[in-house]
Amino acid sequence: MTAPSPAPAPAATTALITGATAGIGAEFARQLAEQGHSVVLVARDASRLQTKAEELEKRYGIHAEVISADLTDDAGVAAVVARLTDPARPVEILVNNAGTGLLRSFEDNDVAEETRHLKLHVETAMQLTHAALQGMLRRHSGRIINVASVAAFLPRGSYSAAKAWLVSFSRWANLTYSRQGVHVTAVCPGFTHTEFHDRMGMDTTVVPRGLWLQAERVVREGLADNERGKAVSVPTKRYKVLTAAARILPDQLVAGPPRRPK
Repeated sequence: MTAPSPAPAPAATTALITGATAGIGAEFARQLAEQGHSVVLVARDASRLQTKAEELEKRYGIHAEVISADLTDDAGVAAVVARLTDPARPVEILVNNAGTGLLRSFEDNDVAEETRHLKLHVETAMQLTHAALQGMLRRHSGRIINVASVAAFLPRGSYSAAKAWLVSFSRWANLTYSRQGVHVTAVCPGFTHTEFHDRMGMDTTVVPRGLWLQAERVVREGLADNERGKAVSVPTKRYKVLTAAARILPDQLVAGPPRRPK
């Protein structure tokens, strides 16, 4: 009697992560690779992308692709959309993580800076989500994570406004598409040890030590909440308490002290 053939191993699923060379994006790529997913890494710096891809392939034995693209540029967005909509290479997990911050106040920034900032956080995330949904809805399966911020719950300038849009959009999308097998989650970390604040030129010493998070925990909790189908993930109990308080306290209090007139 011939022994039954072993069941074929399930095909590796693919996750696409934007802003994947550092910080939270790099940690999403690492944890997803550790889980056995192939990854598509998207960022501007081609050499850092290639180094990160080789590192993940060697460490976890998965396949890693790279797309060097500026996601504030239409051509860069189009390149990622093309990958997300390629029917021969389905993407089952999309992580919209690419982001930037503006250190100065809204009125002091050049409007072109503000426009690029809004495009990256809102328009690009919307376009990539729309692209990814096409295949996910046909397959009745998929996961989308939009990296927002606890700033979404605070009235603090255009960054907070952009992240609030991302949270609202994710809540609606999860409600709409979860019944079709696609979970959408806005992950809302607080201050996290990454390159983000250094690139802004922010003085990080003004932030109390107890408010800093590690990217590993942010990503671990965000992935778990997404798998559970939660629309909003706020990592750690302390930030859950802070965001809950922000919803009921007066705007004048949570916005912080007013700026002095020039």
